[in-house]
Amino acid sequence: ALLGGTVALCIGASIPYSFYKKYTFIIFTTSILLTLCVFVPGLSVYHGAAHRWVDIGPFSLQPSETLKFAFVIIIASWCSMYRNLFKGWRYGFLAYMIGLGIVTIVLLAQPDFGTYMVIAGASFAVYFVGGARKRHIQYLISCTVVGFILLVLARPYMLERVKTFFNSAHDPRGSSWQLNQSLIALGSGGLTGRGFGQSVQKFNYLPEPIGDSVFAVLGEEVGFLGALYLVLLYAIVTVRGYIIAKVSEDQFARLLAVGISTIVLIQVTLNMGSMLGILPLTGVPLPLVSHGGTALLVTLFQFGVLLNISKY
Repeated sequence: ALLGGTVALCIGASIPYSFYKKYTFIIFTTSILLTLCVFVPGLSVYHGAAHRWVDIGPFSLQPSETLKFAFVIIIASWCSMYRNLFKGWRYGFLAYMIGLGIVTIVLLAQPDFGTYMVIAGASFAVYFVGGARKRHIQYLISCTVVGFILLVLARPYMLERVKTFFNSAHDPRGSSWQLNQSLIALGSGGLTGRGFGQSVQKFNYLPEPIGDSVFAVLGEEVGFLGALYLVLLYAIVTVRGYIIAKVSEDQFARLLAVGISTIVLIQVTLNMGSMLGILPLTGVPLPLVSHGGTALLVTLFQFGVLLNISKY
């Protein structure tokens, strides 16, 4: 996956960013169709009470990773194409909500709320920077709050996670187990950690120690200073992405850079925040650290696109 990701980064850096604007609709439609493949019998892989993976021979793919990038592309393209009409209801708020509605149906049917939060947050950043009206932003925030409340009430497992967020002692052998084990891991790491490879919590205590819980394992092994160093690396990458966006003269390039940078920022925030107990638990991988070949390939490809934008 790392070798493929390196190739993907080089490909992303060599393709002119204008290519994505030219084929926006095809890219988005293809990503939706790929994501829908998780519901096809014979291809779908059921794991963790969700249909999120597609099994192709010896490989398993998570198509929703491509949808993150594709939806950012179509919103950035739409904002730049209809720049003068974007503040209006039809070409602004309504168009954005239709696109987000399609993504919502596809992802919540799996269910994959973590990926949905990343897509919604990153696309909102593009929508905001693209010149959305203040009133439309207020409408969107109101719809988001109401939708989240309804979703929590409709999904029992999400309600349990919210309860855990407000009270980590709630159901310590059930819904609070992962958070409590994560806090034990991070706390036992101290300032400098137990040592690389010396984590105890990763052995049948922490769920998904190489996936969603990898930051807790890392905090236990390298301590507060090592975890802080990782946060600094993410901060440098994200800030660099926003600087590329700021200096880009082309509207589409600017919005695309904002979207890619925000995808990384939100994923890092959700993953680390949930492991620290300052955000509800969500199944969001830590970019470039958590296990997952598809996530690694797509993330490195997006960094290649950022490098291409930077070239111009």
